[in-house]
Amino acid sequence: MAGIRLPPEDTDVTPPTRQPLTADLISDDDRSIAADSWSIKSDYGSTLDDDQRHADASEALAARQVAASDYSSDKEEPDAEAIPSMLGFQSYWDTAYADELTNFREHGHAGEVWFGADVMEMVASWTKGLCVDIAQKQEQNHHDNESSETGSEGDRDLAAWTVLDVGTGNGLLLQELAKQGFSDLTGTDYSEGAIDLARSLADRDGFASIKFLVDDILETKLDKQFHLVTDKGTLDAIGLHPDGPVKRIMYWESISKLVAPGGLVVITSCNNTKDELVQEVENFNQSKAMISQETDTPGESDAYANPTIFSYLDHIRTYPTFMFGGSVGSRVTTVAFVRS
Repeated sequence: MAGIRLPPEDTDVTPPTRQPLTADLISDDDRSIAADSWSIKSDYGSTLDDDQRHADASEALAARQVAASDYSSDKEEPDAEAIPSMLGFQSYWDTAYADELTNFREHGHAGEVWFGADVMEMVASWTKGLCVDIAQKQEQNHHDNESSETGSEGDRDLAAWTVLDVGTGNGLLLQELAKQGFSDLTGTDYSEGAIDLARSLADRDGFASIKFLVDDILETKLDKQFHLVTDKGTLDAIGLHPDGPVKRIMYWESISKLVAPGGLVVITSCNNTKDELVQEVENFNQSKAMISQETDTPGESDAYANPTIFSYLDHIRTYPTFMFGGSVGSRVTTVAFVRS
């Protein structure tokens, strides 16, 4: 039950007290209230200004009669995810990363590791295992009955995987993936401060080859596809925007264009269970199938013969669990989907 939330792990750094950057930025008190409303920090909210795409997503949402609560399939009470929060706005993250960037420059600290360093390392190691398995199966299919590759050969296959981390924040997940053997790594975030921090940390820690770009996943300017797309908290924060349900649809539209056929998207969330994420993907698949059928012309039925865009592949089963209110749950869930 990833919907059960615990406070983020304490860090060994207390950010220095400083004045807000500008009058229109959120106050420290507002940020404290926002943090109390959602205890695990993520790297995205959206203030998308593209009215047409917003209208299209709203229309799709209405047609499917999906409300925010539809994503909570097994909860008796409303989830905090359905409650708008300041963490759904770019202004919050611009202020937060300005603080962390100042802290890095003055003290050399990387800032907070939300979800915890243990979760980040587990996600990187587990994701590597999925990718190596896929690479080995592809190699076996290519060479028919040849024996499978050794572990070291499988590791070398990771160099061929192009990786995108959306809402990368300080970019530390990409550093962990680099340690696992991935080399073609790109991180994006719509907060320029986050990208400045991520670049500074990567340069300092010996990962200068990692590419970082300012980009909003909801109106991405990227024009390439990736074999692996990772998301650690981004979808959570998008859901905290007042227009969260609409923006989540827009999120999946963008992700579907960024993941290459046969590629993976790995989502780590504190506001959704595995079953909720699987159901959300199924809703997206169904909506795309409906659109395909409505726009199809006679003789083009093959266009939607296989309407599935993403399929559930696996999830991490080894996260620590705890008892709360008579229920057993985990504060984080990580789920992998494969692109058809």
